[in-house]
Amino acid sequence: MVLTLRCGSKTLALSRPRVMGILNVTPDSFSDGGRFSQLDAARQHAQRMVEAGADIIDVGGESTRPGAAEVGEQEELDRVIPVIEAIRESQDVVVSIDTSKSVVMEAAASAGAGLINDVRALQLPGALEKAAKLGLPVCLMHMKGKPATMQSAPEYANVIDEVTNFLHQRTEAAVNAGIDRNQILWDPGFGFGKTAEHNLLLLKSLRSLSEQSGLLIGISRKRIFGEILKEATADRTVASVTAAVLAVQQGASIVRVHDVQQTVDALKVWQAVELGYIPE
Repeated sequence: MVLTLRCGSKTLALSRPRVMGILNVTPDSFSDGGRFSQLDAARQHAQRMVEAGADIIDVGGESTRPGAAEVGEQEELDRVIPVIEAIRESQDVVVSIDTSKSVVMEAAASAGAGLINDVRALQLPGALEKAAKLGLPVCLMHMKGKPATMQSAPEYANVIDEVTNFLHQRTEAAVNAGIDRNQILWDPGFGFGKTAEHNLLLLKSLRSLSEQSGLLIGISRKRIFGEILKEATADRTVASVTAAVLAVQQGASIVRVHDVQQTVDALKVWQAVELGYIPE
């Protein structure tokens, strides 16, 4: 499935897999909490990711790790808006806003964000209407429960069916609100209310989802890799890059990652093998 995302003043063709670099400007994110909460550090990290080949920088001001507390609107605005403005001033890259709040969506779009990445799939009050008004591409993610409790023994009768049905329902709600169906991405929500077994089933079954929508996959450095490697503190870079390539092989359009350079390099090799020649 080939899409062209209309990201405000920029367009992004998904005729090849794209890499989204993660920029958490929070004190408590699970992997890099606090490292980039200062504006200069965030700007420099964004620059490094763009130089490494990131096509999108995803800016988030509220941690959604298991057990995370919610953040107020003004605090989230104070965290993300200066960073978005700084990136847009210095880098020719699509900026995504990782938020569920309509107020943050609007302010981020005004600051130059070109994509809305919502882990709550536009379910908070006003989010659906605001996203439709802004006219930006949106990513709808599946999450069972809330971040504070989502990993408390999640259960599914059939995780593939439930995730797929939820994403279809939210897509129809978005389309009915006025969002272009061709500007909607799906994220099955690895680690968001899922056990290791659920995550593995989803990763194995991505092809069925990619045949129905463009996919944005965020599995970078997730807890499942510590479980597979039998070491909670294991370096998860190689495992994350492997999972990103597996996702792209099954049709994922965008992979959301911490380790941009390693992922870009791996996907260059994958693309060369797929095409049978080395791209220019």
